[in-house]
Amino acid sequence: MDSFSLLPMPLIHFGVGRFSSLADVAGTFGRTVLVVTGSHALQRSGRFSALMDSLQGGGMQALHCAVDREPSPEMVDNAVSMYRDRAIDVVLAVGGGSVLDAGKAISAMLRYDLPVERFIEGQKDFMQHDGRKVPFIAVPTTSGTGSEVTNNAVISRVGENGFKRSLRHVAFVPDIALIDPELMVTVLPELTVASGMDACTQLLEAYTSPFASPYTDALASSGLEYFSRSFLAACTDRADDSAVRADIAYAALMSGIALANAGLGIVHGFASSVGGFIDIPHGTLCATLLAEATRENIARLRLIDDNHPQLQKYAKAGAILSGIRADNSVSGVDLLLETLYNWQERLCFPRLRQFGLRSEDIGNIVSVTRSKSNAVQLDDAAMQRILSSRR
Repeated sequence: MDSFSLLPMPLIHFGVGRFSSLADVAGTFGRTVLVVTGSHALQRSGRFSALMDSLQGGGMQALHCAVDREPSPEMVDNAVSMYRDRAIDVVLAVGGGSVLDAGKAISAMLRYDLPVERFIEGQKDFMQHDGRKVPFIAVPTTSGTGSEVTNNAVISRVGENGFKRSLRHVAFVPDIALIDPELMVTVLPELTVASGMDACTQLLEAYTSPFASPYTDALASSGLEYFSRSFLAACTDRADDSAVRADIAYAALMSGIALANAGLGIVHGFASSVGGFIDIPHGTLCATLLAEATRENIARLRLIDDNHPQLQKYAKAGAILSGIRADNSVSGVDLLLETLYNWQERLCFPRLRQFGLRSEDIGNIVSVTRSKSNAVQLDDAAMQRILSSRR
């Protein structure tokens, strides 16, 4: 067994109805809370007003910051400048992955006077953050990114010189993650599909990563099992079933822990390069690229060794996701690809051209795409095939 290291974990509260205890959880950190949410969904559900009432009823001062898209450096800096002098005791983010990333970044920057871009990996004049932050509570309302248990916040700027990179430190792992499947029962079908495929991609990429360990393998395979039994149900006729939503929420939670400790593959490499070039939701990008990227990885592995350990893992994942016992690794791998392509067709994953990607853009994107944790090293031609096949 190779040596490995593990990131710290937040205190995790998981279960139906846990949202009602959120004010008590937040109150353990102090009296002033900054609540970060999306722009509309939580407010329309009535849960936002209930949360604010419970916080104020508990004697807390509750401030509110709304996020309407994936966080940019400017958004984070504006929020920090607005609340830096308010003596925030805890940042509480309730929303999808973008909201959690925004809250994580705000909590990390409230103790700094410098712009967040100075601390984003790969940016000019990069500085390593020292980990100082305001305590942070993450409450996901979608099942996808796993940001509730990771140590990074994804910050992006879209355009020709755009980027999608991480603000990262081991201290940025949330202090508390509260996961209540009831928050997900009203999520729209298209968002359920996109966020679910993000979780699936993370599970599969972490499972087949060269940096995986027995620990991450156990988490990823467990997440894949729960994902497989409820994903289609959550996207179709049982979307309002909290037990179904709990399965996908658990899968997303496992994906976050697994990716934080094993890394991610080429799909998430493209999430950085493509996501900084065109305005496309992260989960949608994962959904549309996963089948083709997996096919390219498998083809490359077969050229290296028909008994490659990563092929064995792909085969096990195929048996789990298809629900069919595989007689050998070849049939398991075939089951995996068949399942992924079936989902792609059945759930109508959009093509990249719908978000403005042109054929002439692909070469430039591939030239800046990196993925050291992919199951196998892919050359530029393979990466171009992945993007071209889904354009």
